[in-house]
Amino acid sequence: MGEIVLIRHGETTWSASGQHTSVTDLELTENGVSQAKALAPLLADRHFAAVWSSPRKRALITADLAGLELTAVVPDLAEWGYGDYEGRTSEEIAAENSDWSLWTDGGKGPGGESPDEVTVRLDRALTEAEPLLARGDVAFIAHGHSLRVAAARWLGRPARDGRDFKIDTASIAALGYEHGHHAITLWNLTAAAASGTAWPPDESAAR
Repeated sequence: MGEIVLIRHGETTWSASGQHTSVTDLELTENGVSQAKALAPLLADRHFAAVWSSPRKRALITADLAGLELTAVVPDLAEWGYGDYEGRTSEEIAAENSDWSLWTDGGKGPGGESPDEVTVRLDRALTEAEPLLARGDVAFIAHGHSLRVAAARWLGRPARDGRDFKIDTASIAALGYEHGHHAITLWNLTAAAASGTAWPPDESAAR
């Protein structure tokens, strides 16, 4: 049985600065391009029955640089709609509205999505992908918040529980099975971590 392989796009200028990015269609930074290319060896041994990408350029470019042959562009994989909070950092938002949380309140104003709205479309993507796992893996190339919601929903948890899953740019996760039950089988693997350059940490630096 295959797995749903979650792949977050490589770095953009806004992901580097912490600005919320949904509909803004950014290119990858130079570092993001390198990150995406470095994913290729981590994915090379997988057999993909389907490769689905968000319609945003940062996801499409990541898929191409990672050596994946796209089979569909899936709007349901787009990032959570932030509405009026598009392009703003968490610190800027907190200064205006300290009680706000994307996970419980959703986006703000026109274009802002509620947790329930994001749940509907990620549930739809997962439901459509699961039957394909009999033939191999299914890749979701997408975004930080949408992929975290996908992980929560795979486990039967509400969208808000996606806040429990940290996911870095150009990282890989996998949703699979353990004794017939939905499980997270891999989480937040980056090329740096896989090569051993990021783990274990340098203990001397903490002294």
